[in-house]
Amino acid sequence: MNSDTATSARQANAWDLVLRLAETDGVANHAHVRALLDGRVEQRDLADAVHGLCVVHGRHPGMIDAALNRGAQRAAHDWLEAASRAFANERAYLTRLTAAVGPLPSTPGQAVAEGAFAAQRHALEMLAGSDRGGCATGAVAALMLDWHATRRVLDRAAERFGETPPAERLPDDAETAMVIAGLGDTPACERAIVFGAQQLFAQHRGFWDLLDARCSARDRA
Repeated sequence: MNSDTATSARQANAWDLVLRLAETDGVANHAHVRALLDGRVEQRDLADAVHGLCVVHGRHPGMIDAALNRGAQRAAHDWLEAASRAFANERAYLTRLTAAVGPLPSTPGQAVAEGAFAAQRHALEMLAGSDRGGCATGAVAALMLDWHATRRVLDRAAERFGETPPAERLPDDAETAMVIAGLGDTPACERAIVFGAQQLFAQHRGFWDLLDARCSARDRA
């Protein structure tokens, strides 16, 4: 019995629902993410992505830290603590890459984009700081799923700009699956987890849409 058949043979848990959202709404299949992973990508487009990611995810405290500090689901504490420690390495990597790629590439509408990036960061912080049990944990689970594709972009940038990618130490999907399935043990918590994941994926799609629009604007300039 394959995994899809096994899932359909039982009632889907919270992790199954988040995973399905990732398959349809996650950024792995976003056109701009795929373009950045193409060997012919221009360095300025990789640099723009690194700078944008540094604004949204490169500052401390980040959304995982906010979820840990809020503590809306006590049972999530150890998992969030491990994720927070691991994401500190990702922030350090982002900081090094931002220095390596050089100045932000000149792009029409820069002030508008800066405001949009700041708004996205604020939205993620609000989501992670929610008092609704499950909302923050769903958002963090979605972040870690989306980070797989994001990390590939960062590693491509590192390759192009002479940096060595560090090992990724985020909790693996099997551990996250077990935690999220357990946290969504009531209908209310399951709904909150799914809501948090939906909102995270929506914010990330908006982020990559904006980078795509910036790339097009530079091409037209």
